[in-house]
Amino acid sequence: MPRDTLVIALPKGRILSEAMPLLRAVGIEPEPAFTDPDSRALRFHTNHAHIDLIRVRSFDVATFVAFGAAHLGVCGQDVIMEFGYPELYAPLDLGIGACRLAVAEPKALSGRDDPSRWSHVRVATKYPEVTRRHFQARGVQAECIKLNGAMELAPALGLCRRIVDLVSTGSTLRANGLVEIEHIADITSRLIVNRPALKTRAAEMNHWIDALAEAVNNAR
Repeated sequence: MPRDTLVIALPKGRILSEAMPLLRAVGIEPEPAFTDPDSRALRFHTNHAHIDLIRVRSFDVATFVAFGAAHLGVCGQDVIMEFGYPELYAPLDLGIGACRLAVAEPKALSGRDDPSRWSHVRVATKYPEVTRRHFQARGVQAECIKLNGAMELAPALGLCRRIVDLVSTGSTLRANGLVEIEHIADITSRLIVNRPALKTRAAEMNHWIDALAEAVNNAR
């Protein structure tokens, strides 16, 4: 790989499909294997000889960019909040992947529950740091059980009474007998940048930041 290759980290899943029109709007087109459902590749060339795309888990985008393995990336504000990497700069809200981070509990419990009286709470979540900070701000001690998925099963199976998770339509919560009881944050996906790369490759990095900002404005 050339030393000056620009690496852009993209998240797998729904956000990827929303991010690609923005990349194409600024003239970045991946090689055919990128859209091949049978391809197991994780790194892809583009129509720019010096730009590669990598496709990784959403939580890993921030880590690849923070440690300089990728220079730019797309990740949710939830991930930025959870890790708090000082090496990350998030200059642009892409306006995609809109959802919210919320506390939820069984519907049967919510009718008699009073969150304002909590002093201790056990929560299953993918976001232990955000969860602890949220509850600590109002003097509640949060015991966090780290799960990477299927949070909605935790209350039904007795692991805990409450969860903190991303909510979009709320259909998954309803299907598992849960209701939202507290809002933590509204979430969208952001363009993230490696700060050292922004200093050493300022003209190139700012070009793509500005181009994506224009694409976002045109998409509104």
